[in-house]
Amino acid sequence: MRQTCLNMVYELAKADPRVVFIGSDLGTGTLDQFKKDIPERFFMEGISEANIIGTASGLAMGGKIPYVNTIASFITRRAYEQIVLDVCLHNLNVRLIGNGGGLVYAPLGPTHMTIEDIAIMRCIPNMTVVAPADANEMKQFMMETIDYSGPIYIRLAKGYDPVVTHRDIPFEIGKAVIMAEGKNAVVFTTGITLKIALEAADLIKAKGFTLSIVHLPTIKPIDKNILNFIKDIPVIVTIEEHSVIGGLGGALGEIFMEENFLTAKKFKRIGISDKFPDEYGSQSSLMDRFFINRDNLVQTILQLIL
Repeated sequence: MRQTCLNMVYELAKADPRVVFIGSDLGTGTLDQFKKDIPERFFMEGISEANIIGTASGLAMGGKIPYVNTIASFITRRAYEQIVLDVCLHNLNVRLIGNGGGLVYAPLGPTHMTIEDIAIMRCIPNMTVVAPADANEMKQFMMETIDYSGPIYIRLAKGYDPVVTHRDIPFEIGKAVIMAEGKNAVVFTTGITLKIALEAADLIKAKGFTLSIVHLPTIKPIDKNILNFIKDIPVIVTIEEHSVIGGLGGALGEIFMEENFLTAKKFKRIGISDKFPDEYGSQSSLMDRFFINRDNLVQTILQLIL
């Protein structure tokens, strides 16, 4: 997914002279072909996140479409004021690409694990927030970023994530993707948790129940057409690689509370509890620590159904 995203920036730049790439303290060799072929639109800066957001904003005001890339924790936390005032206040066409949202950088500890990026990005007016599930979805999404109006935060996963989306389903920013239809429960996913939900569906079916899966690669704006889809489903579960506060589950909870469904519903969020990650390890080991996995999803669904 990560390499696909950057490769697409290069492909977009070859086709559109407005595209500019700005990296901050990225590894040697990142987009070398871009640097070689289009050096006048390639900038690799040091550890200066606030500065590059300001630079990107100036370029966007001049008609360029800057794609800014660095580690998610740095591009969101360190440059937050610049994102709010320089980018979003002016509704500029800046694309912020955050490497390793969630627990990807588990080997480096809590300073590098970005557990609140969706929450803080989606609360800024004008900001669009997107978290594709895999390389296929990322490629389709990146094609939509050229003509999309306003800033976008793009959450990247670890890379080399299994492809679980369908190539024949077109990507549209702001649209949900129905991956499975069932009547007993619905699971909402974003990013890599789609794979977990798909695995859980088979186990739920073996227990005699059917599961709907609604994938939301766009977390803001949320596709409110999902309200019609779930109106008769009694159990709702969200699962995300993010804090339970302010992320996918929080966003959906806000919408559901105002919908006043005619039938009662049970609702549960699965995500990172309200605490800093307190262990080093791998992305997988920390997801298990916070119970963001297939077995807990299945158990949670069954408890709510029965």
